[in-house]
Amino acid sequence: MKLFQIVSEWLLRLIWTNLLWIGFTLLGLGIFGIMPATVAMFTVVRRWTMKDFDTPIWSLFKTTYFKEWKKSNLIGVIFALIGGFLFLDLSFSEQMTGFFSLFLYVFFLVLFMIYILTLAFFFPLYVQYTFTIKEYIKQSLFHAIASIKDIIILLLGLAFIVYLLAKVPGLIPFLGGVLPSYWIMTICMKRFRKMEKTIKLKE
Repeated sequence: MKLFQIVSEWLLRLIWTNLLWIGFTLLGLGIFGIMPATVAMFTVVRRWTMKDFDTPIWSLFKTTYFKEWKKSNLIGVIFALIGGFLFLDLSFSEQMTGFFSLFLYVFFLVLFMIYILTLAFFFPLYVQYTFTIKEYIKQSLFHAIASIKDIIILLLGLAFIVYLLAKVPGLIPFLGGVLPSYWIMTICMKRFRKMEKTIKLKE
């Protein structure tokens, strides 16, 4: 009964947060809602990684969404411009022929993968620390290329989640956003704590 209660509580917690993420994304008409809704979701799952399960999800999500709406959307525009530029370069290099075009395609593909990782690290950094917009992007890029071990663990977990959701697509509306975010936040929090301890020891 104890195990059943724990599992039920976690499922309700995950599903409720994912539904809020979808709802608040739609509230911002998708394009203006995705960034603040995702920041709000990462804010919630950050509390879980800190063993804080008592803070009401609804109030925390709603407050964070409206508080971070402007700043998160501004950073979202920057990421969208960078992503669009890389995607266009990747598309053009794919249509070219010859050895140099292959080199360009691989080069931009690697850059695009680093971009995706940078975006993945951005949200945990955003909800954990207070930086300038430039520093958020700089630190996100640093974490995306600094630790191969953490990145491999991160990608393996995400690959398993994608496999699970592909096998049971009915879970996507209920767990499609919150499961990846919780995994990313868990890995990043361990990395942040390790780095903070190293910094304190040096001081």
